Amino acid sequence: MRFLRFVLIVGVVLGALFVGADRWAVGYAENRLAERLQARQGLVGSVEVNIHGFPFLTQALSHDLERVDLKLKGVDAAADGRKTRLTELDASFREVKLNGSYSGGTAKRAEGSALISYADLTEASQSGVNLTYGGAPGKVKVTATVEFLGKRLTRDVVSTVTLVDANDGKNGKVVRVRAESVPGEGIPGIESAVRKRTDFDRRIDAGLPSGLALTGLTSDAEGVHVTLSGTDVVLAG
Repeated sequence: MRFLRFVLIVGVVLGALFVGADRWAVGYAENRLAERLQARQGLVGSVEVNIHGFPFLTQALSHDLERVDLKLKGVDAAADGRKTRLTELDASFREVKLNGSYSGGTAKRAEGSALISYADLTEASQSGVNLTYGGAPGKVKVTATVEFLGKRLTRDVVSTVTLVDANDGKNGKVVRVRAESVPGEGIPGIESAVRKRTDFDRRIDAGLPSGLALTGLTSDAEGVHVTLSGTDVVLAG
């Protein structure tokens, strides 16, 4: 009985040590991956990494992770010299195959969502307009001031924000903002003057992990929300 009790105590101690070592290892791996993502993606905000599955050490030894969740803040997507900032990006990567150096890997599939605040969308317009919620899903209000016949005119327009195929010869999607109508558009020249300020397309997939693509879009009082998915998605590297 004493021997069995001793074996049981040793087993419990060794089990506790293994669990402790496993949790330390997963914490270290999460921090290292966060650092690499911070450097590679050029993030201006924070990075949170959560590696799922237990035990982690056996997953690491086999170079296969069940699931990795990321929460990124301040992701800059730059394309054609124009920058669009994703206020927040949440993504879940499944069946991640780690590379030999453990510096990154490729996920068999991934999905997630991103938020573009109206402040960041306003900055992305690069035309001096102000964007706010348009009162309904997929709508934004755009306030623009234009010079017309020597006068400064301020116009509020309700615009539709959609996700469309890029027409620049490249694969991917662009966020398109288009005014439904322009006040005073019957006056010759005023519609084109206003639309030069209010209507724009912006790519945002240039700053995303390779293989992760935009699949849907809507808006609410918080901002513009996009959904993402992909296969063979590169995670750091």
